[in-house]
Amino acid sequence: MQHLGPQEAATLPRHLLEAYVGSLVRQCSGLRALRSAHARLLRLSLPRLTYAFALSKLLASCTGSAATSYARSLFDQIPEPTTFCYNSLIRALSGPSNTTADAFLLYRRMLRAGSPAPNSFTLAFAVKACAAVPALGEGRQLHSQAFRHGLEPSLYVQTGLLNLYARCEEVALARNIFDGMTDEKNLVAWSSMIGGYSRVGMVNEALDLFREMQAAGVNPDEVTMVSAISACAKAGALDLGRWVHAFIDRKGIKVDLELSTALIDMYAKCGLIERARWVFDAMVERDTKAWSAMVVGLAMHGLAEDALGLFSRMLQLKVRPNNVTFIGVLSACAHNGLVDDGRRYWSTMQEMGIKASIENYGCMVDLLCRSGLLDEAYSFVTDMPISPNSVIWRNLLVASKSSNRIDIVESASKRLFELEPQNSENYVLLSNLYASNSQWDRVRYMRKMMKDNDVTVVAGCSSIEINGYMHKFVASDGSHSEIKEIRLVLREIAGRVLRAGHKPWTAAVLHDVGEEEKEVALCEHSERLAIAYGLLKTKAPHVIRVVKNLRFCPDCHEVTKIISKSYDREIIVRDRVRFHRFIGGNCSCKDFW
Repeated sequence: MQHLGPQEAATLPRHLLEAYVGSLVRQCSGLRALRSAHARLLRLSLPRLTYAFALSKLLASCTGSAATSYARSLFDQIPEPTTFCYNSLIRALSGPSNTTADAFLLYRRMLRAGSPAPNSFTLAFAVKACAAVPALGEGRQLHSQAFRHGLEPSLYVQTGLLNLYARCEEVALARNIFDGMTDEKNLVAWSSMIGGYSRVGMVNEALDLFREMQAAGVNPDEVTMVSAISACAKAGALDLGRWVHAFIDRKGIKVDLELSTALIDMYAKCGLIERARWVFDAMVERDTKAWSAMVVGLAMHGLAEDALGLFSRMLQLKVRPNNVTFIGVLSACAHNGLVDDGRRYWSTMQEMGIKASIENYGCMVDLLCRSGLLDEAYSFVTDMPISPNSVIWRNLLVASKSSNRIDIVESASKRLFELEPQNSENYVLLSNLYASNSQWDRVRYMRKMMKDNDVTVVAGCSSIEINGYMHKFVASDGSHSEIKEIRLVLREIAGRVLRAGHKPWTAAVLHDVGEEEKEVALCEHSERLAIAYGLLKTKAPHVIRVVKNLRFCPDCHEVTKIISKSYDREIIVRDRVRFHRFIGGNCSCKDFW
């Protein structure tokens, strides 16, 4: 039947002809083979119904982003598409490379047509498409449709909805789906829920669920382990990350490119850059993502020479960098004041035809601002071909602190309030700028603006891992079970800091209270609570590792230097910008941050 001609095809019964079509299509391994099979079928002059059947089989075999256009053309040739046909095209449009809502729109077209009716696979593929975007609003509509059509109990639909909500960081909704699954939870369900917790930094919940998964007898795969490792990376949970890595080795789970890259990222973000480099060096094969993760990790730790050296090696080995690689390269220059190098790498990126992302522009502005080149930074921002985001305007505002450039302050603050009128950080930053120049009337005006606009300050949050559990602290938060003991340690720290001659920078406290109350507020900043807890629960040579959600408070930075010397402890703090490693009264950032 391999060389069936038009005359033979005309004499075959329909079921044999369709069997031939099915056999021919199954042998196709890619888009070129599908097109070739399609051309062969056209030459057979198949009957109308058989040709529609052939089109549906070809359509069902279309996979990958390269085949979506061809899949659409096949679908449009089918006179009366069946549910199977709709499902095939929706599935083709729901791959990870499709970032539009085309699959959802096709589903709506199916509903408007009135026939055929969607089934559980239709909903599952459409939900998968929404998860790939991700499109939470459309996904909620599909959830409603599933309920209305009685398709919600389907394991495929439930798993799809769970993955959608997890990817959209709606972990409460994802957990409701997860807990309500009537059938036995499959590997995808467990991995999606763990991944959801990982995305929002809920490392305790992610690892607890990982343990439940093992107790349920479900064996994790590389995807599950990437989620677990990513949770540890986001939270800075080194001990848990090490435990997960040991679990991977113990269970013989294949460490592929993605998992290796996740391990590099985890060790770098947990402050163990030497271990990240060990994982990188042990990789047999490295892609651009792996190289980029290592370059970014080195840059985050202020190791500019290592980061730039690795980048040079990457180019020598003909590995093409991407804009993430250049985020690492440019931030390495920014953290070390390498202005000329930064300009040269910016030119290299453009010469290589790599389109700069908003993060790349942000790194370049950061470099110029840190190096005191405020005029050049401002010109760079105003000449950008894309609209600067709030991060870039904030960098300009911070850089304006020690200058008299009122025009830049006003321009940057105006744009910030337009972009983020409810972001308390902008008000705090501007208030600090005014306070540092003793412009108290303007400080009071900022407070009034915050009150009038109902803006609440986002409290600093710091976390520390003790015995495999993440403890979180918020400024002046007394809810921790050991807060009495922590405050005793804080009192002892305050005494040592005072004897070291440090004077608190109370201008950083915006509350309208006296100096004494401001000093108390500084003493209970989240990073100090976390460090105090580390001193309480661990002994040297254990490294105290803290992760903070905001930029390190300048006063707390000075105090941490004193703590590291007074208590003879190594302290590593990861703030929103970079790592700070305190040893013997000095910080790895050299106060350039």
